[in-house]
Amino acid sequence: MKTNMRSIASLILAAAFALSACSNGNGGVDDAGSQQPNETQPSNAAEASNGTQASSEPVTVTVFAPQTEGIQKLDENRFSKHLEERLNIKFDWEITPYNVFGDKKMLLLASGDYPSVILDAGMSKADLIKYGKQGVLLPLNDLIDRYAPNIKQAMEEIDYLKPAMTAPDGIIYALPKVNECKHCTFGHRMWINTAWLEKLGLAMPTTTDEFYEVLKAFKEQDPNGNGQPDEIPLTTSYDMWGGGLTPFLMNAFIYEDPATRLSIRDGEVIMSAAQPEWKEGLAYLRKLYSEGLVDQGAFTQNNDAVRQLGAKPEPVVGAVSYALISSMIGVNDETPLHKDYDVVPPLKGPAGVQLSYYDVGAGGGQFVITNKATEEQQIAAIRLADYLFSEEGTLMTTWGFEEGGWIKAKEGSLDYNGNQAKYEDITKNRPQGTLDETWWQLGTMKMTNAMRESFVAPEDPLGNGGYEYRLWLAAKKYEPYAKPEVVYPKDVFYDPDDATFIAQIQKSIQDYVNTNAAQFITGNRDLEKDWESYLEGFQGMKLDQYLEVMQSAIAE
Repeated sequence: MKTNMRSIASLILAAAFALSACSNGNGGVDDAGSQQPNETQPSNAAEASNGTQASSEPVTVTVFAPQTEGIQKLDENRFSKHLEERLNIKFDWEITPYNVFGDKKMLLLASGDYPSVILDAGMSKADLIKYGKQGVLLPLNDLIDRYAPNIKQAMEEIDYLKPAMTAPDGIIYALPKVNECKHCTFGHRMWINTAWLEKLGLAMPTTTDEFYEVLKAFKEQDPNGNGQPDEIPLTTSYDMWGGGLTPFLMNAFIYEDPATRLSIRDGEVIMSAAQPEWKEGLAYLRKLYSEGLVDQGAFTQNNDAVRQLGAKPEPVVGAVSYALISSMIGVNDETPLHKDYDVVPPLKGPAGVQLSYYDVGAGGGQFVITNKATEEQQIAAIRLADYLFSEEGTLMTTWGFEEGGWIKAKEGSLDYNGNQAKYEDITKNRPQGTLDETWWQLGTMKMTNAMRESFVAPEDPLGNGGYEYRLWLAAKKYEPYAKPEVVYPKDVFYDPDDATFIAQIQKSIQDYVNTNAAQFITGNRDLEKDWESYLEGFQGMKLDQYLEVMQSAIAE
């Protein structure tokens, strides 16, 4: 089992940076910190992060954390040992498998028998207020002000961070995990076979009409050249990031957030899926489906089926609606077909709408200190968090130790933006099976776009090791079409009394919209005859009350 786990982890290591830079490392670094220093770090950050105590004895901190595939033993983990030595602390770990971590966390909090610190706590805004009011979670404001210069600096530099951390009562009950990622920000993409475009003499589509014509050509003009009508112009599945027909295409009609279906129009929160523009988008998708331009299994198949299409000896897929092309086909030199695919920039719809999905925020509470912590443990815990918020701490919790996961960039090496690079990712050189070298971003950190982009840009974004840069380049094509003013904000504190209602109705709305979209697109429901009854269904789900609650949550 251990051998199998290491094999799985090795595969994960090859692709994890493309998703969240969850790499680990292997190599050496002394306690003085031979990593490149954070040039913007406050002058007193070293003292704060070194964890100086009145006593020379380490402070023992009890910590509850999930067991992940990348870490077998947190108590023996090399980065854990580094943190203990650097910060003069001693971890007392309570570990539970990742898939049951959330349930175990709630049981511990309910029992009153919980540790001083919880990492990867995954607490919603409502949970933070609930447990904060109960006194279970300690306010962090004063601790941050006195002992955490890196966190204070981050709150000043990252415009969304302080509002995301601060509850309506002005108290900070938890630290989020800052994990900026440009290609995640614009994560709903369409990938198209550019080799087919070139063969058929077609340009990259820029409008919904042009996209329709391209798909029609893929279907009718045998672009793979085998003389068989086996081409699938457009495929997808709903079980992958960015999957489905609406996440990319609906943004040519109205803003689409598949998680909430909310958007903002002239300061008012609206349900996108209940607007006339949504109906127009469904009519367009119905046209594609009825003419055989969409995979007939798009609503029922899973990602395995799409991957099987991508693995065929001859290419059969013209376009795939996924965030990542790697969800359909491997992105390495052993599967060169992936090099034929590039992203379609946001399409312009018939009314001139041309939007990109936009996702920016700090998310929920990932690092919390409970009322079980003594004053000495509170100080040790916040200094731990502050170190993880430093550039050195973020570098090591993500890529590991110097010479194992990363090296300092050579003079003349260019980063993503064409400037002198600071670091070079060498995770591809890591020995297979290397585990327990870092924390894989456990708990908290400050991974900004600027830090990601400071790494050496690969010469070939389509070659081995170039995938993260390729996705960054793809995201740059989507960035100009983002309109944050139409996006319902991610980091909103709700009244705990509203939290259950919100969670229930969001799930109900998501299921209702997805089910009806599939029925309208496949023709099982008639858009003209059944649209009004579809709208009436929202009222039965208390849509007006939901919109009122969501409007109040963002009111100043």
